[in-house]
Amino acid sequence: MPEFITRIAALLQVDPQVVLRRLLTIAVIWGLAWVADWVVRLLARRIERAVDDGDDNTMTMQEKQGRTVAQLLRSVGRLLIIALAMLMTLNQFINIGPILAGAGILGLAVSFGAQSLVKDVINGFFMLVENSISVGDTVDIAGKTGTVERVTLRVVRLRDVDGTLHVIPNGQITTVSNQTRGWSRAVVDVTVAYESDLDRALGVFREEASRFAADPVWSKLLDGTPEVLGVQQLAERGVTIRTLLRTHPGKQWEVARGFRFRILDRLGRERIAIAALPSVSALGGGVSRTTEAAAVAVVPGSEP
Repeated sequence: MPEFITRIAALLQVDPQVVLRRLLTIAVIWGLAWVADWVVRLLARRIERAVDDGDDNTMTMQEKQGRTVAQLLRSVGRLLIIALAMLMTLNQFINIGPILAGAGILGLAVSFGAQSLVKDVINGFFMLVENSISVGDTVDIAGKTGTVERVTLRVVRLRDVDGTLHVIPNGQITTVSNQTRGWSRAVVDVTVAYESDLDRALGVFREEASRFAADPVWSKLLDGTPEVLGVQQLAERGVTIRTLLRTHPGKQWEVARGFRFRILDRLGRERIAIAALPSVSALGGGVSRTTEAAAVAVVPGSEP
């Protein structure tokens, strides 16, 4: 019999054989807990591999859902395993029945004082069940826009375009605006000068939109034929022409940038004037108005 077990038995005033048996039981408990945690992590990796289509450039809906489920499985699974192992370890020394009964009453009392925490967990549960949000989605929640990095039962971690990480409690989420679910749409507004031939300008837009859709690089990102709606607005300095491009989820900003570049280049080659914004510069205490480069309207708040 090891000497340290004899000392522990003397300290607790119990039979050394009982101490040895309980220590072995505790070792088995935590060994099984480690195995269970390994199985949970293995299942999470298997889920991620099962939904991975091998294309790193595009994240499909199945990949987003798989990553979300894998993250939840790791966090909740580990928490449950550790809690169960601790209770079984404690049960080797004392009867945990009365403790569990008292914990239930204490939990009820705490729930009244921690209503926001309970609300967070309930909201998080229903968000996951209803699949309102997944890892990799670009969403607008609680006044913040960004890409979802992590979803738990209590919080959502959101990374915006500036790199700022927003941790939002689920209880504060009343509306989820998902910009990358199913399909997306790029809305491109270009304002041409009033002096331009409008019929000719619309013809150029439609022709360039058709070329854009036929381009092998951009066609992979599109989910339909581009639509040139026509005159969207009679602005202060010109006529706004709107083009809609339906894209695969999350590709609307890349497509919008590509089409703006191409249409500006084409309008320049066709010598179709684009509305210009005035710039103000101070000259000798006075004000002189000049013109800047062509103004292209961008739909506000569209890119995360």
